[in-house]
Amino acid sequence: MTDWAAPTDKTLIEYRVEDGIAILELSDPPANTYTYNMMLQLDEAIRTARMDNNVHVIVLRGKGDKFFSAGANISMLNEVTPRFKYFFCLHANETLNRLEHTPKLVIGALNGHTVGGGLEIAMACDLRVACKDGGKIGLPEVNLGVLPGTGGTQRFARIVGKSKAIEMMAAGTLFTFEQAMEAGLVNQVLPKETFWNDVMAYARKFVPPTKAAKAVGHIKRAVCSGLEVPFESGLAIERELQQQLFQSEDAKEGLAAYVEKRAPAFKGA
Repeated sequence: MTDWAAPTDKTLIEYRVEDGIAILELSDPPANTYTYNMMLQLDEAIRTARMDNNVHVIVLRGKGDKFFSAGANISMLNEVTPRFKYFFCLHANETLNRLEHTPKLVIGALNGHTVGGGLEIAMACDLRVACKDGGKIGLPEVNLGVLPGTGGTQRFARIVGKSKAIEMMAAGTLFTFEQAMEAGLVNQVLPKETFWNDVMAYARKFVPPTKAAKAVGHIKRAVCSGLEVPFESGLAIERELQQQLFQSEDAKEGLAAYVEKRAPAFKGA
């Protein structure tokens, strides 16, 4: 029997930086299912991107062109104890929360099937772009006698609404990326032939000098934190983040460029 808690030398999250964009790739073909070790490596990659001042946007994708991720590794779940499953889910929650609370824009590039825990990972991203005819998407855990246990019930309801979320999760059906876009789960569906180039072009829209990346990150933080607290507390969070931005070099540049009637050249500072 596999010791699923034992460390591995296998690279399960590939990490690279291009043009201010950190690319995190779920890498366990064919279906990029995740284990405790993959979540450990994802957690490390998130922290690396968070601390790198040269990274302004994070893009998360699956290895290959068939799967973003099919979710948790079923063989692992079938072998481990209930106690292991609990701590595995707890760590996965903590990892995805870290991704969601990182003050840098995170784009999920859904290059293939995005189901179960794969969709739960994608929902922790701020924006989701999908490959046309690239696969199916959904939360079918009910068909295994369980619920979406890595934040699925909570994030899904916040994205598509309570009633729709209950219906879709209780039915456990899969749907197309176009249907996901209609439901508000996916922001854009991009052509298959140029998908990755289009993803990177989309990500560059949020990177200096085009955008003030710190402002983008603070918008994310204001929304993510503000929606979880009373309205007045959300306004307080917004004011504090705005005050931080007022002291930034990019705010000075943006205001000066407006007055001087020129395009701003942001530096992410």
